[in-house]
Amino acid sequence: MATEIERKFLVHPDWPRPASGTRLIQGYLTRAGPVSVRIRSSGDRAWLTVKGPTSGLSRPEFEYEIPPVDAGEMLALAQSSPIEKTRYLVPHQAHVFEVDVFEGANAGLVVAEVELDSEDQPFDRPSWLGDEVSADPRYRNSALAQRPYSTW
Repeated sequence: MATEIERKFLVHPDWPRPASGTRLIQGYLTRAGPVSVRIRSSGDRAWLTVKGPTSGLSRPEFEYEIPPVDAGEMLALAQSSPIEKTRYLVPHQAHVFEVDVFEGANAGLVVAEVELDSEDQPFDRPSWLGDEVSADPRYRNSALAQRPYSTW
């Protein structure tokens, strides 16, 4: 089983934004309890991802590349509005932080995630990270699709 272990943080406005990022559009086909099924597309690539229940900072994650045409049709079946964001990869010490700048109904939200090998793995925290929101379910993308940041 594949396991995702990540910590999530708000981002200060002075973060070191790279010159270019990757535009992502994603929607959720289901969010039955703690399980979500996501479709994500970026340019000419697309993925189907199934995420299981979270335990601590860990959760099962299964991701498969799918044809972009299929992804477009599946996104039309999404239960809520799609999440639109640009992802920037920001290296810091031994890790790469994925910084998502949200658009649309979630505009104004900027979140950084770092993937770890274990829940207790130490990492150097850059000065541009704000409050940790790993345990706050409102910041999950599946939750943002249902209740956008602009409605808080």
